[in-house]
Amino acid sequence: PGGTSNPLPFFYVGAPFKSGLSVSSGATAGGNNVVISGTGLSTATAVSFGANSATPTVLSDSQISVVVPAGAAAGPVGVSVTTAGGTNNGLSYTYIDVPTITGITPASGPTSGGTAVTITGTNLTSTSQVTFASVPAPFSVINATTVSAVTPPGTVGAVDVGLSNPAGTATDVGAFTYVTGPGI
Repeated sequence: PGGTSNPLPFFYVGAPFKSGLSVSSGATAGGNNVVISGTGLSTATAVSFGANSATPTVLSDSQISVVVPAGAAAGPVGVSVTTAGGTNNGLSYTYIDVPTITGITPASGPTSGGTAVTITGTNLTSTSQVTFASVPAPFSVINATTVSAVTPPGTVGAVDVGLSNPAGTATDVGAFTYVTGPGI
C-alpha cells in the first residue's frame, strides 16, 4: 500500500564442484596441508574429512588450502566442502598409520649387497621406500605386515634400516649388519 522500494541485488551461488586433492592420503594424526581444486570455492567456510572439520584458506575460486585434521582411525573418509552455495562431497582421503618395524630376517649379509631380506612390522601396505644406511633398496610389499627387500651394496658394520609410507618413517637402528665375504 505504501509503494515499491528500490530493488536490492541478490546473487545465487551454486554448490561447489571439487575436481581433486593435491594429496589423497596422510598420517592419522593429520597436520599435512592439502590443496583442493574445483570451481565455486571462493566462499568456502569448512572442509570435513569424515566427521572432523577444518577451516580452509581460500586461494582462489578454483583452489582452497586446508590443514588435515586428525582422523579417528586409519582408512578412507569422504571429503566435503561447505560454501555459501551448499555442501559438496565426492572425493576421498585415506588416513594411514605410521609404519613400524618388528623384525628383519636375515640380519646380516655381504657388503656386495643382493641379500633378500624380509621386513616384518605393521602398517606396511602403503610402503613407499626402504633404505639400508639411507641408500634406497628395491622392495615389494607382500601384505600389511611383510615387505621383501634386496640390500644395496654397503660397508662393513651395522646399519639402520628405514621404511617409509605417506604417514611417516620407521627406523630400526643397526638392524642389518654388512659383513665381509670369506677370503680366498
